[in-house]
Amino acid sequence: MNELSITVHIADRPYHLTIDRKDEKIIRKAAKAISVLLKEYSEIYAFKDKQDLLAMAALNYATLAFNSENRLSFNNDEWSKKLLVLDEILTNSS
Repeated sequence: MNELSITVHIADRPYHLTIDRKDEKIIRKAAKAISVLLKEYSEIYAFKDKQDLLAMAALNYATLAFNSENRLSFNNDEWSKKLLVLDEILTNSS
């Protein structure tokens, strides 16, 4: 593994990570997206501390992940049905 030590900042805290070098860009992008979302939430919602904002961000990203998972599952099911129909057509035509 080609490891790299990096520091990302989330909610004004540094997090020192050892990651695979190929993952650096996506991890930095994710940390930046979280920071942007926390800033947006801090301007919209009342909060006691940053943990409230982090919880809302976690909920937001978990919801996005589940929605994406559901769409992928639906697409896979639809493709499977279409492939079965094509297989049936090909099997019956020979």
